[in-house]
Amino acid sequence: MKQINEDIKQQNFKQIYLLYGEERYLRRQYRERLRKALCSEDDTMNTHFYEGRDISVGAVIDLAETLPFLAERRVIFISNSGLFKSGGEKMAEYLAEPNETTYFVFTESEIDKRSKLFKTVNSKGYAAEFAVQDEKTLKRWAAGVLGKEGKKITENTVQLLLSKTGTNMENIQMELEKLICYCLDREVITDEDVEAVCTTRISNHIFDMINAIADKQQKKALDLYYDLLALKEPPMRILFLIARQCNLLLQAKELKLKGHDQRSIASKIGVPPFAAGKYLAQASRFKTEKLRNAVTKCVEAEEAVKSGRMNDILSVEILIMSVL
Repeated sequence: MKQINEDIKQQNFKQIYLLYGEERYLRRQYRERLRKALCSEDDTMNTHFYEGRDISVGAVIDLAETLPFLAERRVIFISNSGLFKSGGEKMAEYLAEPNETTYFVFTESEIDKRSKLFKTVNSKGYAAEFAVQDEKTLKRWAAGVLGKEGKKITENTVQLLLSKTGTNMENIQMELEKLICYCLDREVITDEDVEAVCTTRISNHIFDMINAIADKQQKKALDLYYDLLALKEPPMRILFLIARQCNLLLQAKELKLKGHDQRSIASKIGVPPFAAGKYLAQASRFKTEKLRNAVTKCVEAEEAVKSGRMNDILSVEILIMSVL
């Protein structure tokens, strides 16, 4: 990220940029910065956008070989193409020696660093990874966004906010905008404001549901399930998230028993380090066998729905009751 900011500041650009990683908000932000820096305002003749896996690499290359019209450069933006996972060999061959007046900005959620295309872009241009940000960074960023609007927030209140939004920066941005509007005539944002206007993400509902299961609070667990149904969440998506949560808890518990520390566990199960602490705390409330049984029952519930033996709403309801 620092390299891109420096390139923009110095107006000394790489010919190829790859923006990749889980944090979509940052990917979008930096693509927009590059667009404003590389392209003249309203220059539709030399600015081109492609998205999706069905783009024609041949057509893109033909366009790239066309000289810019009354401009210094032609800029091609390609998003979510999947070329960095498979099928990018032809593009890699072209980018080894591209037309010097054509610039590329790729934006991808997933890439394979072993692919020929990634290796080519990494050597000829610049590849920037936008990973999920840690808790400290997210708190500082949220406070900064509010500060620009003349608002203040305590560390405890921003922690409450993150407990509702999760680590997705797009979610956080939307909730911050709601808070700014809600507290238009006040400087300090309070816990009560967060509770009043911020949406609790489905993943947090699932976390609370698992806590209720651990506490053997059947009614509370079912009430949370009915709340999600009222919010139009599909039962099979709820089942998927319950299964994912149980699987993560099982992995975290087993890794802890093998002597891994929190940072190592976070890396192995694919969650931010600060979130791993929450998983470990919740996992400690279950015996390993109980979690294995829960994962098995999730699989059985899915099979019951897919085979037509049970409807989806009832299947998840029975699952919640059976793992208590």
